[in-house]
Amino acid sequence: MAIDRRTLLRASGIGATLAALSALDTGCAMSRPGAEPPGGQVDWGALRGRLAGTLNLPSDSGYATAKLAYNPVFDVRTPAAIAQCADVSDIQACVTAAAQARMPIAARGGGHSYAGYSTPDHGLVVDTGAMKTVEVRSDGTAVIGAGARLIDVYSGLAQAGRALPGGSCPTVGITGLTLGGGLGVLAGKYGLTCDSLVSAQVVTADGVLRTADAQSEPDLYWALRGGGGGNFGIVGSLTFRTVPAPQLAVFQLRFPAGSLTAVLGAWQSFTASAPDEFWSTLCASAGSPPTCKINGCYVGTESDMNALVDKLVAATNTRPDDRYSLTKDYLPAMQYFGGCANYSVEQCHPSWNGGGVLDRESFTASSRVLTRPLSDPSRFTALLTGRSGMDVLLDSLAGAPSRIGAADTAFPYRGALATAQIYVGATTAQARTAVDEVRDGLGELTGNTAFVNYIDPGLKDWANAYYAGNAARLRGIARHYDPNGVFSFDQCAAKV
Repeated sequence: MAIDRRTLLRASGIGATLAALSALDTGCAMSRPGAEPPGGQVDWGALRGRLAGTLNLPSDSGYATAKLAYNPVFDVRTPAAIAQCADVSDIQACVTAAAQARMPIAARGGGHSYAGYSTPDHGLVVDTGAMKTVEVRSDGTAVIGAGARLIDVYSGLAQAGRALPGGSCPTVGITGLTLGGGLGVLAGKYGLTCDSLVSAQVVTADGVLRTADAQSEPDLYWALRGGGGGNFGIVGSLTFRTVPAPQLAVFQLRFPAGSLTAVLGAWQSFTASAPDEFWSTLCASAGSPPTCKINGCYVGTESDMNALVDKLVAATNTRPDDRYSLTKDYLPAMQYFGGCANYSVEQCHPSWNGGGVLDRESFTASSRVLTRPLSDPSRFTALLTGRSGMDVLLDSLAGAPSRIGAADTAFPYRGALATAQIYVGATTAQARTAVDEVRDGLGELTGNTAFVNYIDPGLKDWANAYYAGNAARLRGIARHYDPNGVFSFDQCAAKV
């Protein structure tokens, strides 16, 4: 029994999920989507001859499928070409060609960019999807190709008895997840995904392949851990520290309508002091009145988890309508959280270009970050009262992520309570208006904060919202590695 993240966000069905999807792909565009190309044209014939992979032009039979991103709203975009890269040399050839022609260029791993920045009009999409190897070394580090999706990562690591903290959606790319920070079900115990990053191979705007780690290119290494995708170059591979694959206990609590204020108040207090092994997410669904549920994960035994859940329930002073728990090994648990527990690993891939059964989905979303508990949870409830079709997901940031300094990586919200993702499963004008209204209303409670993995092109003062005190340093690093704006888009770090 499992539902995927977006099923939970629509508040239908039963099951458990964790919504730590990283939504920002590694994509960017030199110009605003829909704008005319700012420069010349690439010699496509010459580029095709340099690639070990495949170059898809609009006249090619594979173009229509190759250009597809996760959200169908971006199907109207018309990239100049999509390069399906086979190796790092292909990435270098693409960057060099686009830079010389002043052609917009965007990297794509999983294709989940909330703003569609990985599908630029008139630009070159550098698709790394074929670069998806997962190599676990004898010292426990893992070298992972830039195009690996989370299901590739989890299954590859599980074969070696290892694990990495990451998101839940199986089709999200590991690179975009990491570059924005990466919040997932193991975050409380093991930190954000970017906290496990040892080094990265990156092709910068000059076409040079660089290794960024604590000793080599340390500023770039700092920026890659939370500075967002598409800002500093195109990643070829990532090397992570991994941990022994744990057994996980999971639970779900479904509360009666009208109890959101009480449940949120208790959840905030409990989360702030919960042990690292315990991670949870509160899903609030709009309505008259709103409803809510809490899903969670515990690195340890089911009995120990249930003792903590008992304390959480007692703090709410509300009897849940439904409660259950179960225990799973690491890979089955990741499939469970991703909504594909009843499928094989091979089936937990995209249906549109990966040979799997998981479909695309239309949605509109935004975010805030709760740097501290909301002083008046009833104001949060009021934002969702009288609406429909909307969910706000509060994902805990407590535990290991809080014990890293705010300036030690580019991810600035160390010590925050939770991220808040605002989600509507539609792309209509009404959906956009509703998300904007709740985003702005929640901003009155949280301040100007946001999570770059859930990038929002309509967010005002976005640089400070995403990066807070790290914005100026990120701007300097972006301009150092990309002085000519090869990697530039509406919300790129050079414009911070």
